[in-house]
Amino acid sequence: MLYIDADNAVYGRLSSYVAKMLLEGEEVVIVNASKAVITGKSNYIIRQFLARRDIGSVRKGPYYPRTPSAILRRSIGDMLPKKKARGKDALKRCKVYPSIPMELRDKKFAKIDKAVNQRTSGYISLGDVSKHLGARVKE
Repeated sequence: MLYIDADNAVYGRLSSYVAKMLLEGEEVVIVNASKAVITGKSNYIIRQFLARRDIGSVRKGPYYPRTPSAILRRSIGDMLPKKKARGKDALKRCKVYPSIPMELRDKKFAKIDKAVNQRTSGYISLGDVSKHLGARVKE
């Protein structure tokens, strides 16, 4: 089982790394999803997520998540072959938490070096994006 801390990790790079690990048969637990970052101008990123959320209808979908953990899990799922059995099984092995739950406090978490954010400006956290989407995010 692989425990990953998403604090200051770039959203897309982390998602692609985790998707590859899941396809190799690993079980992955990701914590601090609300602290993962998306690089780019924050106004543009928020507009993109709001536009995605407004596509479709309440009855038919598509349904875009609002919470940081669900947003991260969906991006990982979008990188997997979900229509095939191995993709569905891989996504079942992935657990994502917005912060560190009590039962995982004593675990050792890995940081993904390839996904670490090097920027000092020009990014926004998934927690902030979720607030703009209407989710209630605990700090």
